[in-house]
Amino acid sequence: MKKKVVVLTGAGISAESGLSTFRDSDGMWENYRVEDVCTPEALQKNPEVVLNFYNMLRHQMVKASPNEGHRQLVRLEEYYDVRIITQNIDDLHERAGSTNVLHLHGELNKGCSVDDLTLEVDLGNRDIQLGDKAPDGNQLRPFIVFFSEPVPNFEPAVGLCEEADYFVVIGTSMVVYPAAGLIHYVPRDASCYLVDPKSVTVSRPIKSFQECAGTGVKKVVDELIALAQQE
Repeated sequence: MKKKVVVLTGAGISAESGLSTFRDSDGMWENYRVEDVCTPEALQKNPEVVLNFYNMLRHQMVKASPNEGHRQLVRLEEYYDVRIITQNIDDLHERAGSTNVLHLHGELNKGCSVDDLTLEVDLGNRDIQLGDKAPDGNQLRPFIVFFSEPVPNFEPAVGLCEEADYFVVIGTSMVVYPAAGLIHYVPRDASCYLVDPKSVTVSRPIKSFQECAGTGVKKVVDELIALAQQE
């Protein structure tokens, strides 16, 4: 039976594909207040503004391509049971070839009903316009977890972390909860790795590569493959 590698990814892994990060000064949120585009109240007050914002992000995602960081993770699947938990709403992991991806914060290429967040609709690359209906007849909205909304996939993510033999964190500040709390569910005897160009503080021993995903992920993957080949 293959050992399990659980990978937690954040905006940093997609930054090298040209997708802006959440917190950097030149990030996609620089010209937008979170309260205006990422809350249920904003959707109710100015639905067209919110819909257009996520349409814009979807256009950016379509133009982007997976980078070396995404592709390196696919290599691991030959040797390990790899489960990716991503805070990202893009589909770059899937397009790179990863087969087990759990999205914590939703997916840009899906929509749902304003009255039923579990009623998923595959959008492909099309926009959501005011007046577009979900199957239940209500307005279609982005399948995105807005601030103050529950994170349905958090409990499944916890279950994955509890079974990890290796835990890899890539491109995330580890300050956004609940995702940052997932590391607390990783077994104490699991080996942990961190790839991020910035200094990131975590609450347990971790082997850190202070590099961009394109170079740092390859080093982690090479090390894990070498370990698997020794067994």
